[in-house]
Amino acid sequence: MPPVVIVAHGQPSDPAPLAAEVAALAASVGALLPGRVVLSATLAEAGALAAVTAGTGPAGLVYPLFMAGGWFTRIHLPRKLAEAGAAGWAVLEPMGCDPAVHDLAVTLAREAGAGAVLLAAHGSGRSAAPSDIARHVAGRIAAELGIRAEAAFIDQSPRIAEARDFPAAAVCLPFFAAGGGHVTGDIPAALDEAGFAGRLLPPLGADARVPAIIARAIAAAVPVCAGTCRWSAG
Repeated sequence: MPPVVIVAHGQPSDPAPLAAEVAALAASVGALLPGRVVLSATLAEAGALAAVTAGTGPAGLVYPLFMAGGWFTRIHLPRKLAEAGAAGWAVLEPMGCDPAVHDLAVTLAREAGAGAVLLAAHGSGRSAAPSDIARHVAGRIAAELGIRAEAAFIDQSPRIAEARDFPAAAVCLPFFAAGGGHVTGDIPAALDEAGFAGRLLPPLGADARVPAIIARAIAAAVPVCAGTCRWSAG
């Protein structure tokens, strides 16, 4: 079985804490895949991707710990692998494209007893993929729970700070794969600006069910597609 490296963007301003979080996740995933080498790296750590791929052989699988299949996973990550001497590694579909992750978002909203949901996502100024996925997930929450559910973003409109008139029974679910400054700083600040009266939940990626979802995706080994992800709003 080829080795696996879970790759996250990381936090360039302070790489170590998020790198440790991703390493802990990789260890949890590896425990569910006996006999499989599962390691981690972040793009924010200088030389980390080259070091981890060089130490595990000429070819393996990369699991992108990203919430969409846009520019970062389809162009930037393969380019970084080539620069690291790992052009032969296959990139799997990113975490946010997995329908099981969308199912989990619905489950988390249900378990929270939410009267409404603000799905807080990163968004992108260069690709529609991140907002498309977040809106799809918010639509599923609304349809399946029969409540108001909307997506808002850090990096594009509608912004989280513009999310008005949510009831006190609302929750904000960060549609993020891990922690970091966006989750601990940017989202709370934007919610305060919006006057959001509901609860802020932990990021989706922090849920204890995530390692099993990732392990199943690795076992299925679906390579990244050239166009849209394997989820469908239809």
